[in-house]
Amino acid sequence: MTLLVPFDGAALSTTALRRATEFATFRDEQLVVLTIVPEDPAYARERGWLDPEDTFDVGVIERKLRQRVRDLAPDADFRCELIENVEPVASEATDVARRIREVAGEVDASVVFVGSENAGRVTNPLSSVGSPVADTPQYDVYIARRRDE
Repeated sequence: MTLLVPFDGAALSTTALRRATEFATFRDEQLVVLTIVPEDPAYARERGWLDPEDTFDVGVIERKLRQRVRDLAPDADFRCELIENVEPVASEATDVARRIREVAGEVDASVVFVGSENAGRVTNPLSSVGSPVADTPQYDVYIARRRDE
């Protein structure tokens, strides 16, 4: 079985990654860390993936986040995927949540560890991936609600 952690570098996703790393060690399960990058420079800047003067470059974002994941979970498999908004009425959160669910199925995830600013408060605000990811019964969900100190 596999543990999946959607990771955007935010404090709560970092906490979720730490918890998943501990769990993976305890359960001797594979850990997959997934970063999903919508094709939107503003989204990347909001998350601190790019400096204001940087041009949008998925390779730069991937290298930065891969290194952070390596520092936190050296044995984890890291995946970074660019997604395009193919549905004009879908939000980026919807597109990201959809891809997380798809990857969870692909890797046969037993648990998805979610930690995001919104999922840490409640699981179903419009901008959170927490609720759509938690709605899938094929895996358990761990939601990081407290940041590590």
